[in-house]
Amino acid sequence: RKCPACGTGRLGLKVGKFGGFIGCSNYPDCTYTRQLAIADPNGGAPPVVTEARLIGTDPASGLPVFMKDGPYGPYVQLGDKPPKGEKPKRASVPKGFDPANVDLELALKLLALPREVGKHPESGQPILANIGRYGPYIQHGKDYRNLPTPGDVLTIGLNHAVSLLAEPRQRRGASRPPEREVGDHPALGEKITAAVGRYGPYVRLGKTYANLPQGTTPENVTLDQAISLIDARIEKAGAKAAAKPKKAKSEAKPGEDKGLAEAKAKFLTPPKAEGKAEVKPVGKSPAKAGAKAADKAPPAPAKKRAKG
Repeated sequence: RKCPACGTGRLGLKVGKFGGFIGCSNYPDCTYTRQLAIADPNGGAPPVVTEARLIGTDPASGLPVFMKDGPYGPYVQLGDKPPKGEKPKRASVPKGFDPANVDLELALKLLALPREVGKHPESGQPILANIGRYGPYIQHGKDYRNLPTPGDVLTIGLNHAVSLLAEPRQRRGASRPPEREVGDHPALGEKITAAVGRYGPYVRLGKTYANLPQGTTPENVTLDQAISLIDARIEKAGAKAAAKPKKAKSEAKPGEDKGLAEAKAKFLTPPKAEGKAEVKPVGKSPAKAGAKAADKAPPAPAKKRAKG
């Protein structure tokens, strides 16, 4: 089969760092690749794009547009081999968009971010829409608001943006749903809860947290799964604690604060003397003082002889 990018190469199966993919025989002159999607027997979603996929050509610059997958998720890239010392322009694909269905029109819109929504009617400053570390947002000067849906970064209008900026700013994480109670731990007798945190879904027992495996959510995690995850986490933490040497603890008196007892033991204990040092008097010794006084005294006058 001919390569649709260069027209002269032949497509074949290749093996890369992240698995198999379809590539052109004219590589590296032609970088056309296509994901080798294998159907999931459980009916799950197809694998994420792991190799560069040529989407099309930017009509303004004439550079190719690629779909790639990086350590922080899928993204689109303008150009393949930029000049030395320069980085190609990239834009993250927000959550909610299937990377396999990203076409040239959507890729160019993402690469054109940040997008000016319009001028604020009160300040006259521009309102920008962009995608950041925590997802899509709008910006008005130093005022930021997160967008409720990922697609709003490309479609939000001026009236909607102004109304969002007029609302009070919410603390990050305040909109997260509350923890779901999974059940009681049979051995420890405490409740196990499940929720979604900053680093993904988890289960919690007191101050012990355990991440949920891929495909498991706080809504469908069972009590047996939560117990095994918590027990494994406790066992791992106990092994680390046993490997560390224990420090000597100072004994506190009844009714005395533990921290105060440790401070006393550290700072109030006098250092041990290695040897007795001779204490010299600060003043001068009487013998030396008398000798110096005698040297400074004027000589006694000579006695005159009596005439006979």
